[in-house]
Amino acid sequence: MGTIRIKDAEEIERMRLAGSLAGAVLAELGRLIKPGLSTAELNAAGEKFIRGKGGEPVFIGYRGYRHATCISINQEVVHGIPGDKVLKEGDIVSVDVGVKKDGYIGDCAETFPVGRVSGKAAKLLRVGRQALKAGIRQARAGKHLGDISYAVQATAEKSGFSVVRDLYGHGVGRELHEDPLIPNYGKPGEGPELREGMVLAIEPMLNVGGYEIRTLPDGWTVVTRDGQLSCHFEHTVLITAVEPEILTRLRRAGMVEK
Repeated sequence: MGTIRIKDAEEIERMRLAGSLAGAVLAELGRLIKPGLSTAELNAAGEKFIRGKGGEPVFIGYRGYRHATCISINQEVVHGIPGDKVLKEGDIVSVDVGVKKDGYIGDCAETFPVGRVSGKAAKLLRVGRQALKAGIRQARAGKHLGDISYAVQATAEKSGFSVVRDLYGHGVGRELHEDPLIPNYGKPGEGPELREGMVLAIEPMLNVGGYEIRTLPDGWTVVTRDGQLSCHFEHTVLITAVEPEILTRLRRAGMVEK
């Protein structure tokens, strides 16, 4: 593992702006989600919103990727490519947004229900949110990376879900992916010590079935190997001297996510 960059006060302020925009984009796309909407239409709305607010869709051009968002449905874990797929009642859809503003990046994701979903899907989304919150609660100066990883894993597994083991959260700043890698499984007290000024993209990925995944022939879309449902939640989080600060907090209809 390489050096984990500590952000100074000016960098942190820029990351707050980027994070706030990313959270606003994700909340806006969540509001638009409904049966009959294509993933291409949802992506186009995201790109328009980002550019309209003076941001840059950081995913475009990343390793040849051509879209502003990643949109993954049902058994798709992450990196789903927007296109002709149309959302249906009962689907769950993960939207991943990356925004660059003033040279710094905010990265966040949420899995949304499309209309009424099954009890199993609703529970998966509820526990996915809980796992993200549990991980964030451990993102404190003096804790260790393994404390975040263990909190995510324990929250998922006590509800009967598995965590994806071959994909990770990551540091974020000027680059979309910086050190450290953040597994969603681990042991308390292990890994690097967390320090004030670190910025981490914490992103649980939970599966209804086994944790094994595979990548489709398109080279991007990651799916569960057993074809069962998956969810993905992510926030960009600043380590402070006190409470962790969620830089990508979603703002919905005048209300701020807790």
